Amino acid sequence: DSDADLARDLRILVRERLVAGDSNDEVEQYLVDRYGEFVLLNPRLGGHTILLWIAAPVLLLVGLIALLFARRKVAVSEPVVLTAEEEAALAELQRNTDRP
Repeated sequence: DSDADLARDLRILVRERLVAGDSNDEVEQYLVDRYGEFVLLNPRLGGHTILLWIAAPVLLLVGLIALLFARRKVAVSEPVVLTAEEEAALAELQRNTDRP
C-alpha cells in the first residue's frame, strides 16, 4: 500500500464505485478511462503501450553494446610513449622518492 496522495485518492474512488454497485471489471475500466493505462499494475499490451514494453529491453541492449565497445577501445589502446625529457623527469622523480 502506498501513502501517496494519488494512491489514497484511487482507493477512495474504488471504494465509492464498489459501494455504488460496480463490478471489479467496471471499476478497473472506469479508472483506465479516467486516468489511463498507468493506473494498472501491468498495463495492457496495445498500440499505445508497446513503446513502454519494448523500451526497457532495447535500452538495456544498447547500454550493453556501448559498454562492450568502450571496454574494447580501452583494451586495444596503444601505450603512451614518453619523450626523452619526460623519461628524464620521471627518472629524477623516482630517484628522489627512493631516498629515505
